Amino acid sequence: MLDWISDNRAVIAAFLILLFGASFFIAIYIGLKQSALRAKDEVFGDPDRTKGGWYWALCGVSALMLVWFYYSWGMARAFFPTAANEFCQVAKVEEALSPITATLPIGSRYYKSTTLVTRNGAQLDDLQAGMPVAVFTASEMNTLNVIMDDTRELIAIFSNPEYQNEVSISEFEMVAAELDGLSERLRSGYDGYVPTAEALEQANWGTSKVEIPLLPETARGMMLDEVATEAAGISKQFLKLRNQSDEADELIAATRVKIDTIKAVNKSGSFAEDVLAERTAYVKAVERIFKRIDDGTILPAESLVGVNLAVVNLYDALDEAKGGLRTVEALFMPGDGIVKSRTQCTEQGPGRWLPKPTDVVGTFWTLGNPNLEAGGGYKGTVLLWWKWLPIASIVDFFIPDSLIDMLPGSYGSHDQDGQFVPNYKDNLLAFAQGEVYLGAIPMFDGHIWDSMFRVIVAMALGILVGVPLGIYMGVSRFFKSFFDPLIELYRPVPPLAWAPLILTIFGIQDDGKIFLLFMVAFAIMVISARTGASGTQLSKIRASHSLGASNGQILRYVILPNALPEILTGIRIAIGVCWGTLVAAEMLAGTTGVGFIENVARTVSDYELIWVTILIMGVLGLLFDLVMRYLISRLIPWRGKG
Repeated sequence: MLDWISDNRAVIAAFLILLFGASFFIAIYIGLKQSALRAKDEVFGDPDRTKGGWYWALCGVSALMLVWFYYSWGMARAFFPTAANEFCQVAKVEEALSPITATLPIGSRYYKSTTLVTRNGAQLDDLQAGMPVAVFTASEMNTLNVIMDDTRELIAIFSNPEYQNEVSISEFEMVAAELDGLSERLRSGYDGYVPTAEALEQANWGTSKVEIPLLPETARGMMLDEVATEAAGISKQFLKLRNQSDEADELIAATRVKIDTIKAVNKSGSFAEDVLAERTAYVKAVERIFKRIDDGTILPAESLVGVNLAVVNLYDALDEAKGGLRTVEALFMPGDGIVKSRTQCTEQGPGRWLPKPTDVVGTFWTLGNPNLEAGGGYKGTVLLWWKWLPIASIVDFFIPDSLIDMLPGSYGSHDQDGQFVPNYKDNLLAFAQGEVYLGAIPMFDGHIWDSMFRVIVAMALGILVGVPLGIYMGVSRFFKSFFDPLIELYRPVPPLAWAPLILTIFGIQDDGKIFLLFMVAFAIMVISARTGASGTQLSKIRASHSLGASNGQILRYVILPNALPEILTGIRIAIGVCWGTLVAAEMLAGTTGVGFIENVARTVSDYELIWVTILIMGVLGLLFDLVMRYLISRLIPWRGKG
């Protein structure tokens, strides 16, 4: 069943896209209809006006999913499942032609020869202007100037079509003719081409590690693949071509003699070490430019006109051969299309870094499989499951060994027969250290639970310590004056600035991460509680005093209820900040948790896994927020109605 779902994810995606599209328009229709019905009953600014609206939520989710499907090329794969394979064959043709197009003003604005002429000419000018006159004799400087002038003349000879011999001209004409032959092949259509059985057995687009199958799966793909193979042969032949010129050969031989003469002087002469190094480096720079020229890679622009026209014609034929693929590419594949590297075809643009929703679900399903032996989980840990937790480990966590040390008496020791009989203190120590079996209870386990546990514990500590302190800072001059500078000193510091220090002190275990999150939650809760307490209306406090209320009663029944909205809002904010800080801390140091998964995925550029972790973090953050909304509605139902 799961294999069928994986192999047919394109069909499933097509169904989901149609479903989301229908939901989008239906939600808009219901929303507009409901707005018209309630227009006279609602007043702008009324909090009750924002309640309900499930149809707008459905509209937003549907719009988001449709955008995701579109920009991830999920729509293209759903409705045109063979398009990627055919574009892969187009990319094969483009890759095969790349050695030729690199020399033409197709991939760039200039001929490659034009770029070489300009660059080498400028380098010769710089060398000639910066000649180190102190290390060469007048005769040697004259020889070097002649060598550079000969190199310039060599550039001029190679650039002039009058000096190109007939053999060289005919070779380039032959390449152009062969390219024109490929154009005719493309325009003749793909009737009679049949995909091989091996090609048809390939995994579908995106269902295996090879994202796009390489072998052509359609008749058009077969034709394009055949053209790509022949184009690769033509390109290989083109790379061997050189600008052949008898005049250039004579000048090259004469110039090489001059260079060898200068090099011989450097080898045989007795020069100071620094002088020899400067002479050798300068001559080497001159010779380097000469060698770049004498291999005949500079071609007359006129000799490449025919090849350039043939390549342009071939690209036009290739564009015509795409047929309906052009519409698919323009409408459903935003970005740079598909490119072919040495071993695979890959999507470019958003299709490369934005995985398709069905692929993300597939990755999440694999991670969520609790069967580690079958490849589930991640790095030997389940994503979210349960386990039997020994009660003794909980006792070990809460009862410190030092408490047993404080009890009267001493620990036992072995007797003269080499036997050890534990006394009551030894038994209590074993109990405190979790060595006594007390049974087990079911408990959550996995990467998600580890992250949630760290946030929950840190938030609980932050609330227990921060809220009372904030309340007292709002009502006491001593508490405010004493603690305010301390809190405001560390609060503006970004949490990640503390992370290296705290992780160094506590290590990479949970206590370090929990303490870091506690620092984040503590500061937010103190500020929220203090703001709520200090914002209590003075008239309410004076009225309470007039009625005979004690300070404790005023604190409990007046100040705390007044501060509760700020406190609960602070908890919502603290949860979000703690969640983001935790993921960053797990990325810095950790072996479990959602942040740890994303960090490993980042190092190997596993975009699907990165998006899975992002969605997990978003969903968990939303769940935390929904819980807080429910608590706020229950604990302070009067908010906004006073």
